[in-house]
Amino acid sequence: MSVRARLRATVPALLSSSQAGPPEITGPPGRRLLVQRSDEEIAARPLDDAFAARAGATVRFPAPWPRRGDTWEVAPDATLAVFAGSHAVRAVDPTGATRWEVRHGCWSGGCEEIHESYADRRDHRYPESGSVGFSADGRLVWAHVRGPLPEGELSPDTADEWLVIDAEDGRVLARADAEAVAAGSAHPPHPTDPAQMGLSIGEGQDGAPLRWGRWDGKELTVDCLDGDLCLLSLSPSGERLMTVSHDQDALAVRDSRGAVVASLDWDAGAAIPRHPEAPADEDESPVCWDWAGGFLDETTLIASTTESDEDYGQYRHWLVDTTASHGFVPVDYPSSVSCEPTALGGGFWSTLSPSRDVVHVWSADGPEG
Repeated sequence: MSVRARLRATVPALLSSSQAGPPEITGPPGRRLLVQRSDEEIAARPLDDAFAARAGATVRFPAPWPRRGDTWEVAPDATLAVFAGSHAVRAVDPTGATRWEVRHGCWSGGCEEIHESYADRRDHRYPESGSVGFSADGRLVWAHVRGPLPEGELSPDTADEWLVIDAEDGRVLARADAEAVAAGSAHPPHPTDPAQMGLSIGEGQDGAPLRWGRWDGKELTVDCLDGDLCLLSLSPSGERLMTVSHDQDALAVRDSRGAVVASLDWDAGAAIPRHPEAPADEDESPVCWDWAGGFLDETTLIASTTESDEDYGQYRHWLVDTTASHGFVPVDYPSSVSCEPTALGGGFWSTLSPSRDVVHVWSADGPEG
């Protein structure tokens, strides 16, 4: 049995694919944005519930530095963009004016400078990176940075810091040791509680530490979840996390303390059959989960195995029923897909066109076979 994917919307990119990264749809139902980053700007367009552009012009945020080595986020109301660069976190409004900036240690190798301006040097061309994320209400920016800040270090043993910043004026409200030395990271936000945030950290081959933050208005408390885990998504209630292990063999649903919800963990080799085009006599073709997907609703996930499928033809995506009534069901698309899925909530997910200049939005249309 499979589930038919129904194409719900075709959303063209805002910027030329030759000059920009791929377009993305961000935000929960009711506050969705189409966003895209080039070297010169971020473009953002509010979308309605049918994924059509809302009335009004596209909002553009001039970029303070090239996109190499940085990450970024647009506020839920599209009034502010925050850039996480190699040496500073900077908030920019649509005029290009800097609303605030928080300088921090340099992400480039062993550099120990606190840079006053963008460092476009040969030895800084391939930096590690942190990330930023807006709280559910847009009033806070959570930032993962390389320490120290100009105000001083937390301790001599602290490499990476996790900050809570006032989105309006850039005040650092709280700092904590992230207990990591990152190559990159991402901030999956709690969908309803601005005082909670996830931090999924990649340390290259060394591991994938996962942190969960709670800010009570005075202090930032950080839980270090056990295991090397990539946090992909939170359920609409925020009570469940979808994770994939660093070695990509285990997919699980967890609570915010990191404990696996009863019976909701799956080994890729046991849960997913080998690709039908994989040679029967080939022993070294294990199935593995992608670091992609997420919650479509409170009990349904979308996941994929494209990395282990790519040598054998059609990429495979899977709907996962966490009520255990149906388990894993393959998704049947009307045409081949060329990438991993991105969960959008509200029962929707997206894929990129092969040319990476169009976002296709899908929903499940019912079982086949």
